[in-house]
Amino acid sequence: MKRRRTLSEEDRRLWAGVARQAVPLKGRAMPELPVPPAAGAPPAAPKAGDGAAKPAAGLAAALARQRPAPPPVPSQHPIERPTRRKIAKGRIGIDARIDLHEMTQATAHSVLAGFLLQAQAMGLRHVLVITGRGGMTGGSRGVLRRVVPQWFASPQFRPLVSGFDSAERHHGGDGALYVRVRRPK
Repeated sequence: MKRRRTLSEEDRRLWAGVARQAVPLKGRAMPELPVPPAAGAPPAAPKAGDGAAKPAAGLAAALARQRPAPPPVPSQHPIERPTRRKIAKGRIGIDARIDLHEMTQATAHSVLAGFLLQAQAMGLRHVLVITGRGGMTGGSRGVLRRVVPQWFASPQFRPLVSGFDSAERHHGGDGALYVRVRRPK
C-alpha cells in the first residue's frame, strides 16, 4: 500500500494562497485555514501517534463542509410500465395533446402551464406533450426536450403533474412525453 505524500512547506503556502482567494458558497462561512508557522520559529515536533493523518483529516473535514447539497429528487414518478404500455398500444386513450415546436422557452413554459391547468380542470388524465427532438447539428438535444422534464419538477408544475415518461415512436418518440395529470384536490 502506498504511503500518502505530505505537502511540502512550499505546497502548503501555495495552497493557502489559493484557498484565501476562494469565495464561499452563499450562506456558508469561510473555513478557518491553518496558520503557517513563522519562518524563524522552529517547527513543532510531531507527536508519536499523529503522523500525517491529522492535516489530511482536517482538510477532508473542510472539504466535506464545502460540498454542495445533492440535487433535489423529482417528486414525480415515471408512469407505471403497464399503464405506459396501454397508452402506447392505444388501450388507454390520450385525452389531449400539445405541440411546443418552434416556441421559445418562455412561451412554451406559459403555454404548457395553461394547458396543464386546463387539462386538470377538465378532469383529463393522460396527455401528450410534444417537445420536438431538437436540431441534430452538433449532437445536442433540443432545448425544450431537455428543460420540460425539469419544469415538471418545479413547484409550479408539481400540483399539475403526477408522472411522465418518454413516448413511443408512433406518438413522437424521443421528442414527446406521456404526462399523467394529477387529479384536482
